[in-house]
Amino acid sequence: MSLTPADTLETSEEEQQHLTMVQELLTRQRRVENLVHRQDMPRHQLVEGLVHKQHLSELKGLLDRMPPDRVARILEALPQDDSILVWEMVAADRGDEILDELSDALRETFSAAQASPRKPVMLNAFDLQNGRLRQIPIDNREDLVKAKPIWVDLVAPSREERRWIEEIFGLRLPDADDLTDLEESARFYIEENGEVHLHSAFLLDKHDESRNVAVAFILRDNILFSTRDEELPVFRLQRLRARIQPGYVTEGKDVLLDLYAADVEYSADALEDIYAELEAVGRTVLLTQVSDDKAAEILSEIAKQEDLNGRIRRNVLDTRRALSFLMRGRLLSPDQQDDTRQILRDIESLDGHTSFLFGKINFLMDATVGFININQNKRVSKLTTIGVVFTPLNIIAGIGGMSEFSMMTQDIPWPIAYGTFIVGMIALGWMTFATLRFLEQRKLRRSVETRRQR
Repeated sequence: MSLTPADTLETSEEEQQHLTMVQELLTRQRRVENLVHRQDMPRHQLVEGLVHKQHLSELKGLLDRMPPDRVARILEALPQDDSILVWEMVAADRGDEILDELSDALRETFSAAQASPRKPVMLNAFDLQNGRLRQIPIDNREDLVKAKPIWVDLVAPSREERRWIEEIFGLRLPDADDLTDLEESARFYIEENGEVHLHSAFLLDKHDESRNVAVAFILRDNILFSTRDEELPVFRLQRLRARIQPGYVTEGKDVLLDLYAADVEYSADALEDIYAELEAVGRTVLLTQVSDDKAAEILSEIAKQEDLNGRIRRNVLDTRRALSFLMRGRLLSPDQQDDTRQILRDIESLDGHTSFLFGKINFLMDATVGFININQNKRVSKLTTIGVVFTPLNIIAGIGGMSEFSMMTQDIPWPIAYGTFIVGMIALGWMTFATLRFLEQRKLRRSVETRRQR
């Protein structure tokens, strides 16, 4: 999204305000510290420590509210001593994010002076040993240079890790924003140098949420490179299988196909969970009277399962497109093509299940909404009965309030006249209610007899 000149000006003014606030806090801290140093007072170190902590706490709270890019620009604008002090305050929590936004010179300075360790390297490299996939420990750039991997897997790679891949393998990894591009030509393509790029969606099904996570694959020189923003169960499963079973993979394309196959299996397991959840919902809907509060819970659960079913359908559709692209590009060996066809057959079987679940979800939702309508009709029926009972009473009460009634009963003492009038109203109301109750029971008996005859 492009910024208008007004937005750019507003952002620049906010950055200048934050920079001014940081500078004022640093100046105030130094001023108070100098004052405390010049004073000869008891418990001098305690007072100095309290003042120091108070200003640093206020400054840290201000920095925590800023995005990483703004903190980086403030660090670049401050003098060296002040920038190091500010960096020490933010390095423990958001050091790696801020490093990625800094200039190369300042990044090297802070990396060398950083007291707290950065986040661990989220780069996993695997090679083949005795027909099994073996993970290579990667702690620095030299470890990656020595490795001869067939699969390099990166989870939320930092700018430094991206630079390692670019310098060692001559490969530029896509940014996280590029992974969500829905244009097909940008998701599956082959570079002029033979690099195969695939941007796919993998399912992440947690207890509290479900979503599709974008994953980028690059095949180059029989090495598979994969990058994503978070860890996925499918990748853990693939690493476990390849380490245990000999001959499970022989090259990067085997790893890619097995990841897609594992994703289809993971989607199938998620569908089984949907079946179980909908069966529990079905027992509640079909075997009991559903209150409005219970119906609201059921609708919420149905909506959750419908969303997960839709994500699974989208996920397997994306996998089918990726596998079809590999087959059309004639990038696979005959054995790999057979494996791909088997995965596509598994996907076709999942399509039938997702369609069935959509129908079941619609049925349960209609049944639940039907119970809500029944409860609403019962309330309306009660209100109608009350209205029918009190309608003639209102008419009689209106008559009783007329002057003609007083003229007709002028020879009768008013307690007797109005007492008799009230008793008559109660009797009429009871008779109306009894008549409605009799008609309702009669209708119910006829309905039962009709069911028995059928």
